Amino acid sequence: MSPEYFIGIDSGTQSTKALVMDGETGKVLATAVEAYGLIEGLPPGHMEQHPNTWIEAVRSSLKRALYEAKVDPRKVMGIGVSGQQHGFVPLDAEGRVIRPAKLWCDTSTDEQCRFIIEALGGLKRVIELIGNGIPPGFTASKILWLKQKEPENYKRLRTVLLPHDYINYWLTGCLGMEYGDASGTALMDVRTRKWCPEVIEAIDPGLFDKLPELGPSDRVMGLMRPEVARLFGLREDVIVSSGGGDNMMAAIGTGNTREGIVTASLGTSGTIYACSEHPIIDSEGELAAFCDSTNRWLPLICTMNVTVATELVRRFFGYSHEELAKAIEKAPPGSGGLLFIPYLRGERTPNVPEGTGVYFGINERTLERAFVIRATVEGVTMGLNYGLRRMRSLGISPTQIRLTGGGSKNPSWRQVVADVFNTPVVAMLMEEGAAFGAAIQAKWCYDLSLGRRVSIWDLTDRFVKTDPTTVAYPNPDAVAIYGELQEIYESVSLALRVKAFRLHREYLIRHP
Repeated sequence: MSPEYFIGIDSGTQSTKALVMDGETGKVLATAVEAYGLIEGLPPGHMEQHPNTWIEAVRSSLKRALYEAKVDPRKVMGIGVSGQQHGFVPLDAEGRVIRPAKLWCDTSTDEQCRFIIEALGGLKRVIELIGNGIPPGFTASKILWLKQKEPENYKRLRTVLLPHDYINYWLTGCLGMEYGDASGTALMDVRTRKWCPEVIEAIDPGLFDKLPELGPSDRVMGLMRPEVARLFGLREDVIVSSGGGDNMMAAIGTGNTREGIVTASLGTSGTIYACSEHPIIDSEGELAAFCDSTNRWLPLICTMNVTVATELVRRFFGYSHEELAKAIEKAPPGSGGLLFIPYLRGERTPNVPEGTGVYFGINERTLERAFVIRATVEGVTMGLNYGLRRMRSLGISPTQIRLTGGGSKNPSWRQVVADVFNTPVVAMLMEEGAAFGAAIQAKWCYDLSLGRRVSIWDLTDRFVKTDPTTVAYPNPDAVAIYGELQEIYESVSLALRVKAFRLHREYLIRHP
């Protein structure tokens, strides 16, 4: 049988990754990465990128991945795109980008979130309408921000897209959204998978006409545009799958396509998510009741500060990643009572957009490098565990937690995660979960388009492998220590965010 290859693209906040996958074995033949940064010089809380940055990174990374894979480009059958969730890409009537995209980590729209929530009758009513709350990271408040803060740009708005949708649009010329990524806009009822009229009208009744068609995750978004296919030497009938948000694609890429498996991503942000056959709605709005990108649901918790915090501390002490790992082991579990509240960029879970980082428990013994480093790692992990505890209270019972992201490479950190979560953890053989998941989804959609009967778990069971050498089991003594510290951590966090974070934010505004 003639070989078939599939491409996965993951367009993130810090870089775009492209990989080439063998469609028969699932083996990744080559990967390439193109790095970039945020737009600099913006006010605090504003996090933006220009969508053209992503397109140029796709061009570069995909060309290199194809070159390094040493395959016949004419044998590439499908492409799948993963993208950072929630970003707002505004297009005008000619399909041109109006202004830079406000990203998932942008917390400047807190005022607009409150406006929408109040207009709809409060948080509980919002959850009744769409199954989710409306934190600043979600897309809805970004659209209202554009309307209120840049009315001339809003008048030009004709189409609302998310980052991965925009890359799909560049690849195919087709406009659309799939259920998974669309569920992170706060404009869609996750139970019915339809746009919610009440939320849309609270922003602008005219917004209805600016939203693309919603569709399932197993559809083909379109065929690659001939001029784009020629850039890479590809066939013009290469299919582009629906794609999805990075968390949805990473769920596929880590084999999280059955209940009982939970994925935890230790990246710039932190996420924990599970596969569910039905929507899991959190009445408090802390758990995101997302749809996934396999036509099911992906209950998810997101924190905004994971490797953001550990990298800051690593650079502050001038350590390499290896030295950081060794420093973690030099301090005892619990870091002698030194706690780190890691809200360096504000926080999403719990919803503290004005939050800042805090070290609590400093004394002559704990103000030492190893203690500070371990406390930082423990703090971001307990931040994630705050969300995992919420998931467990809603009936999600993980039997295994699969780790992905940069932090998963650190064996000392993996042990901390196992102890804090009190659950066995394991890292993946294929590190690029989102790009890998995008390639697998492309293979799935391609097979279905040919009438082949295949389920997504048929593919993930064949292709996705964990690394048995990375398994970490909970240590009972450390579990007991972290159980106590988790309670103190959450008490300190609650006490601080009642008033102190607001006062500090006001100080920063007065003294930029």
